[in-house]
Amino acid sequence: MTDIATRPADAVSPPPRGRRRRRPRLDVGGPRAGTIAAFLTPFFLPFVLFYLVPIGYALWQSFRVVRRSGGQYGTSYTTFGGFEQYVEVFQNHEFWSSIGRIGLFGIVQVPVMLFAALVMALLLDSPLLKLKGFFRITAFMPYAVPGVIAAIMWSYLYSPQLSPVVDLLNAIGLHPDFLGPSAVLWSAANVSTWLWTGYNMLIMFSALQSIPQELYEAARIDGAGNWTIAWRIKVPIIAPSIVMTTVFSIIGTLQLYSEPAVLRQISSNISSTFTPNMLAYTVAVGNNYQQAAAISVVIAVITFVLSFGFMRLTSKRAGL
Repeated sequence: MTDIATRPADAVSPPPRGRRRRRPRLDVGGPRAGTIAAFLTPFFLPFVLFYLVPIGYALWQSFRVVRRSGGQYGTSYTTFGGFEQYVEVFQNHEFWSSIGRIGLFGIVQVPVMLFAALVMALLLDSPLLKLKGFFRITAFMPYAVPGVIAAIMWSYLYSPQLSPVVDLLNAIGLHPDFLGPSAVLWSAANVSTWLWTGYNMLIMFSALQSIPQELYEAARIDGAGNWTIAWRIKVPIIAPSIVMTTVFSIIGTLQLYSEPAVLRQISSNISSTFTPNMLAYTVAVGNNYQQAAAISVVIAVITFVLSFGFMRLTSKRAGL
């Protein structure tokens, strides 16, 4: 029998048409899928237990109400109440006062904080600034201080009985009242600005570090100075980072709690319903968990609408 290798090329019959050789399949099941699940479980398990489950529980509680059988002093029981809790939230004057107060806080504090962070990031990226490492650490250091500790520190500086700053200003003829009814909101805003400016600055500075140096060299060849390069080249390129920090700031504004809660200990001008989060906490402490859950859900929806709306608005303006 003649070996196939010794046959002429035209003597070897081609494979029949319509049939292709089967390629060997890779075994993608079994251990590989189990390995992926093993790596993802440490993330998904806490995510489900400590994020999705509390959200679902809050939603469920927000649709329930407490009833009493047998009159005012009868036995209480919890039942489904539909949107009754939400109706009470929207009819609550204190809720809308806290929303208006926090809205004013965000309109003023967020632009001031982000502008300061942007200027600091541009200065750190400028070739004119010396000792950049020292200034970068100094600007970022307040973020390492917990919010409650920072509020306690600033409370000492705001207190008329303890503050050396107040004593100095009184000595030169100024008589500030940092905890007065017209200033206490901005005192809390100052604490937040001091805490978070360095954090936002670091995000913007990291974005600036990713810009190719060739762009700056080409701009200088065309006669552009440092100011023109900063505002015509750097700022437009890092616009996505500015948008991201703005979204984070909007979310943080609606979550404001620590600063006014600490300042409340030394000022009678901060009530227990000063911010929406403080209102939800106060209602929950009063054993009205269903109402507190409804307030929390409304705050979450407002946060989502403002954040998503801002992102859509900036995307349209950028042509994305």
